[in-house]
Amino acid sequence: MNLETQLRKAEITDKDVIWDILQQAIERRRKDGSTQWQQGYPNINTVESDIEKGFGFVMTVGGEIAVYTALILNDEPAYSTIEGAWLSNGEFVVVHRVAVDEKFAGQGMTKKLFDHIEDFTKSHGIQSIKVDTNFDNVAMLKILESKGYTYCGEVYLAGGIRKAFEKIII
Repeated sequence: MNLETQLRKAEITDKDVIWDILQQAIERRRKDGSTQWQQGYPNINTVESDIEKGFGFVMTVGGEIAVYTALILNDEPAYSTIEGAWLSNGEFVVVHRVAVDEKFAGQGMTKKLFDHIEDFTKSHGIQSIKVDTNFDNVAMLKILESKGYTYCGEVYLAGGIRKAFEKIII
């Protein structure tokens, strides 16, 4: 099954679907024994704020929302202090809150999402992509490695230490 995927800005009418996908992801993280996303974040207010600020994006498969993420340009205060070093000091896209609908789990959706994010970054003339994840988020760590992201160090975010990665795009 090779349905076309598209990345688009989330709209307020997408809010309930996005929140459902995030709740599925929160539960998956819990079942995996992870501490990530287990303290009431992200929540419905996070989704509403992402959409209002223009940060919320959805990847659709055949028109159906399959993945949610927040893409933030040049703004993640936690990234100004890193135990380690970023690869660059130029403009960057921050990737937060990646969540895949259960219906699309195990189909390589996150890798496709990162392909779209790289295209988005290039098309906006932005130098790099920065992303962080929990130490115990094995699936995301494997994806970042497979997509060529470089481990840069640790950042303190959302009440915990996160592994930080960067990929130079242009």
